[in-house]
Amino acid sequence: MTYIVIGLVFVLAGTVKGVIGLGLPTISLALLSLVVDLPSAMALMIVPSLVTNIWQMFDGKETWIILKRIWIFLACAGGAVWVGAIVLVRVDTFVLTTILGLLLIIYSFTGITGYRLNTPTYHERWMGPLAGVLNGVLTGMTGSFVVPGVMYLQSLGLSRDSLLQAMGMLFTASTVALALALNGTGLLSTELAVLSAIAVVPAIVGMVLGAKLRRRLSEENFRRTFFLALLLLGLYIFSRGLLSY
Repeated sequence: MTYIVIGLVFVLAGTVKGVIGLGLPTISLALLSLVVDLPSAMALMIVPSLVTNIWQMFDGKETWIILKRIWIFLACAGGAVWVGAIVLVRVDTFVLTTILGLLLIIYSFTGITGYRLNTPTYHERWMGPLAGVLNGVLTGMTGSFVVPGVMYLQSLGLSRDSLLQAMGMLFTASTVALALALNGTGLLSTELAVLSAIAVVPAIVGMVLGAKLRRRLSEENFRRTFFLALLLLGLYIFSRGLLSY
């Protein structure tokens, strides 16, 4: 039964990504954390996230221009994952699950309200490393790649296509670092690695379905629904974590 649920989760997460170009790691992590422990959920999302985000990273014409601009941010985001992974194996899972719920609430709130930070070019030299380190630590602790990394990328004033590419770079770097960190801490078992590889199939099925739905649905309405659902899910995960203390 658990395997069926995992498959359905990745179909749904892939569908969301197929419609709006993001959301697979976030949705899969949030839903999987309801049926398995957080470290297992983090391990299961690794291969589907890596495969889909490598494609997103190169799906554009400004790959090297973007990479040149944000490579320090990406390096900090990837390197700091190890710090978060050390916390992951030493802190109660309920604490980390509560933090995950809070991160989902923050991310969904910014999506619903359309709130955007603004980072002037002359501040990128210090804002990039700071946002990268914070994002990496939180990724290692919770598996969430989005806060504050996505918020920082949104603040750079990139075009929609360039922003999607930049997010693909962040998610790819974070996924690789997370896989290495989980393996190094003994949390990435062979069974979880195999299941994660198999999960690529339902994720791609979902992306194909999402691409078809995108032609029929209003992307703006779907995006609003996605963030509202994510907010409710984040509130549930957050409250469940608090009640577990």
